[in-house]
Amino acid sequence: MTFSQGLSAQQLNFSKIKAYEHQLDDVMEITDTTQLKAKLKEVELQFRQQPNELNQVRLGLIYHETALNLSFFSKTEYKGYAQKSFDQLSNLFNSPATSSALMPYIASYRASALSLVGAETKKLKLLGEAFRLFQDAVTQYAALSYLPEFLRGSVAENLPWYFISKRKFAKLDFPSIISRQKKDAAYANWKVMSFTYLAWAKQHRSNKYRKQAISYLDQSIALDPNYKAGRHQAETLKLEFLK
Repeated sequence: MTFSQGLSAQQLNFSKIKAYEHQLDDVMEITDTTQLKAKLKEVELQFRQQPNELNQVRLGLIYHETALNLSFFSKTEYKGYAQKSFDQLSNLFNSPATSSALMPYIASYRASALSLVGAETKKLKLLGEAFRLFQDAVTQYAALSYLPEFLRGSVAENLPWYFISKRKFAKLDFPSIISRQKKDAAYANWKVMSFTYLAWAKQHRSNKYRKQAISYLDQSIALDPNYKAGRHQAETLKLEFLK
């Protein structure tokens, strides 16, 4: 499904997008590597047994998480998962049969997967293409889904300092999510907001923003009582700010 073929954000149904979020949440933002390895096997088995549309998306997302959190710790075992994620999601993205309510997930993770391919292969032109895909996703879906800005901001904040033109998105995307969340509490879930408040504080380290940064760190911590999202990093950064 291309953007010209797809529905506009206004035509998409927010409740349908959110319904898919509940079915995809367990394959997004997995930071525990032991849990991730087990989930990878589980999702691959589910796909082999029932290769429906939802399981295709789940497979593309778990490949993305594998590339993000496992491939850089192994020289061989988990290499290539970024490309597998991009290919899987591209098949869905380019299919006119793909459900429109799944497109915010597909388009956003597809862009992020391409950025990981660029990092793994050291092909900088792929990073540029990834950010063009991110911009398309933001334009099309950010009004109804946090994912385009959240994933673009996450990629941007981890780039080396000399990618100035791309790193700027970290200071744009996370505040945008916070602003949208203030208008609609259902916009993003607790896990995303925990990471988002943390990211804002990381991007605003000067004394000028100290009071607001600590406030956001407190919110990041409060949203994550079981240390499943940004709490550990938020507590560490808060201690640094209070010195």
